[in-house]
Amino acid sequence: MSPFPIDSTAWTRRRFLRQSASGLGTVALASLLHDDGLLAAGATRAPHFAPKAKRCIYLFMEGGPSQMDLFDPKPKLNGLDGQPMPESLLDGVKFAFTRKESARLMGSPRTFRRHGQCGMHFSDLLPHLSRHADEIALVRSMYCDQFNHLPGQLLMLSGTPFRGWPTLGSWLNYGLGSEGRDLPGYVAMTTLGRGLPGGAASWSSGFLPSEYAGSLFRSEGSPVLNLDNPPGIERSVQERTIAAVTELNRQRFEEVGHPEIASRIKNYELAFRMQSAAPDLVDLSGESEKTIEAYGLNRQDKSGFEASFARNCLLARRMVERGVRFVTLFLSTWDQHSKLDTELTKNTRISDQPVAALLTDLKERGLLDETLVVWGGEFGRTPLGENREGFKTVTGRDHHPYSFSLWMAGGGIKGGQTLGRTDEIGWGVEEDPVHVHDLHATILHLFGFDHEELTYRFQGRDFRLTDVHGKVIRKLLA
Repeated sequence: MSPFPIDSTAWTRRRFLRQSASGLGTVALASLLHDDGLLAAGATRAPHFAPKAKRCIYLFMEGGPSQMDLFDPKPKLNGLDGQPMPESLLDGVKFAFTRKESARLMGSPRTFRRHGQCGMHFSDLLPHLSRHADEIALVRSMYCDQFNHLPGQLLMLSGTPFRGWPTLGSWLNYGLGSEGRDLPGYVAMTTLGRGLPGGAASWSSGFLPSEYAGSLFRSEGSPVLNLDNPPGIERSVQERTIAAVTELNRQRFEEVGHPEIASRIKNYELAFRMQSAAPDLVDLSGESEKTIEAYGLNRQDKSGFEASFARNCLLARRMVERGVRFVTLFLSTWDQHSKLDTELTKNTRISDQPVAALLTDLKERGLLDETLVVWGGEFGRTPLGENREGFKTVTGRDHHPYSFSLWMAGGGIKGGQTLGRTDEIGWGVEEDPVHVHDLHATILHLFGFDHEELTYRFQGRDFRLTDVHGKVIRKLLA
């Protein structure tokens, strides 16, 4: 028996459309299936309570930004620069590359100042972002249990260090659906200094139906791969082709009632509509010179990364305006095992201005109150200098999952606060620890979901984003 309820009156209308001479009939079929409840895979679930956030922009800084050089000043660490790490803190600790026997503490060359009425600390590398201190909730007490990039990124993005699980964006689209019809509910964009270790797993729908997966938008050429018609193929021909494919999928759906077939119908229909919507989305010619300058799209940029990330930040604003539910921007890489000061300066030059402009733009357009913005990586960096074998000088930091920083703004977040505290050298959390599962529980709460109740049954078990963990961090809520 099909899990999708069938209304006999609606079925008669679908038969009429299928048998009509117009090829548009079968294209319209997908809309009817959805409206009549047959596309249950695409149906939205009512939030458990009134949401504060309606959309999310997740700024994922791949590689692990150094918290004590950006957000968490450590005068004591600076005073102990070059001293051995206390052996008591090294018991049971895992490093990616650091040799414990000769590990030395490494201070930060950066200067910190307080900003905003809240007096939040920011490094001199963040002159633009620091102007938003009173809108930001800075979490200094993040921690996780993965110290390598791929499992760390998968944990931060999907709640598990393993491939094949739905990402946060997929869970939110499963719960709420998209606000618009002509663009995906979930979009990913990348600015890569190297390949993203997780690849497509970083925006995967995992075991959820494929319609909830993120769509990768490209920085150059057609915004979505294979979106344009092949040369010589007119739109009317493509329309009839989609209609034929939809009819075949409908027949198969009628036989087996599998939700993945429903997703396939919906994805073909969306792709057809995106042929008109996507080019308009990425056309920035209507944006003012003031906006272009604010985001830094006109900066001198030999690498191309500054323009790419700035453009993606502006596109993220345009996407949430058009109903995209979840946008992830990846900036790679913050994995500074050496040349930390030089490379961190480059990363913040790429990202600080456009991220601050995004916050300003959202606020001025009245979007920030209902748009959650999250900034962070998969873990942080050690207060030790990395002394990897073969390194002639110690100029970087190793991976550090035991404490790191992340910030959030908008979408029901109480800004102007610094949550959590790390110890004097930045090794571990001393107050208000926040695990990745707690972060996910809090984000789902902002969107109106009890993280224990938003589930999907797969292979005989009810799965959820937070698995069997997580608690909402009430101090972060407005």
